[in-house]
Amino acid sequence: QVDLVESGGGSVQAGGSLRLSCAASGNIWSLHCMAWLRQVPGKEREEIALIDSDGNTDYADSVKGRFTISRDNAKSILFLQMNALTPEDTAMYYCAAEEEDPTRCRMGLNALDAWGQGTLVTVSS
Repeated sequence: QVDLVESGGGSVQAGGSLRLSCAASGNIWSLHCMAWLRQVPGKEREEIALIDSDGNTDYADSVKGRFTISRDNAKSILFLQMNALTPEDTAMYYCAAEEEDPTRCRMGLNALDAWGQGTLVTVSS
């Protein structure tokens, strides 16, 4: 199973930007898709951005136009560029990947089979 390690979280003021990274242990070109999710304590984990093996992307309405998911296949790194951050974006952010079943690669299913440990993003007003 692929191992995923997130980095890049931190504290930022509203309106600022952060870029999250997710380093994968293997070749990410072989994965059916990768995604970023986030979770606030007491709430369900929310899938916010997904990129499939063809490079197609999809976003949750809550981040569309502000966040951009991308990947560097050569370095096996997934990125999430986050702009125009608001306090509502404060959450633990997780990287996820799907190795086995491409039907899980649909925004909102929240069903990918490999997860990282998360990185915390805090946005202050």
